[in-house]
Amino acid sequence: MCCIARFFRTFVTSMPAVVNIERHPWQPFIPPHPRLLMLGTFPPKPERWSMDFYYPNKINDMWRLMGYVFYGDRVHFWNEAESCFQLDKIKAFLNEHGIALWDTAMAVRRLKGNASDKFLDIVEPIDLAALLKAHPTIAAVATAGEKATGVIAAIAGCDAPDMGRMTECEVAGHEFALWRMPSSSRAYPLSIDKKAAYYRTMMAATGIL
Repeated sequence: MCCIARFFRTFVTSMPAVVNIERHPWQPFIPPHPRLLMLGTFPPKPERWSMDFYYPNKINDMWRLMGYVFYGDRVHFWNEAESCFQLDKIKAFLNEHGIALWDTAMAVRRLKGNASDKFLDIVEPIDLAALLKAHPTIAAVATAGEKATGVIAAIAGCDAPDMGRMTECEVAGHEFALWRMPSSSRAYPLSIDKKAAYYRTMMAATGIL
């Protein structure tokens, strides 16, 4: 019996740990008559959220980039007194400019327990065809990061554009411009000024700015 017990202990400890599937926590944010769809990969774990909305991590720079690009003020959406983003202000901005938000992964496995794209196994990608069919005014899709760009390029069957560039794509008869943007994560090795320059160019080219 002791030999059998030792065998099963060895077998169990040698098995890979089960990585749970995590589903996306939010529905897409769609303003009236959206013109631009911005897509990341997947939100961080809830313990990293500072708000119940896209790019919720306090040290993610997406909302600082948007403040910088549109208002010349990195802290335009930041409430210093309460140390949080101003969600109502962010949503009003998105509605005003016709910017929709969602992500490219609807379900993932976190292989390392963090939000790094490198260690996200995408179990279920976005149903882009259904989203575009429901919102035909979307003329451009901007992906933040290499992984998100690769997902959309694969769905559309087109080549992934270089950083800051765009390529014409089509999904289920819906034509759109696919723009590749830098990740807003501070782990991405590019200054906020240079990231903002890419976003400013894209926003101007799509008629948003």
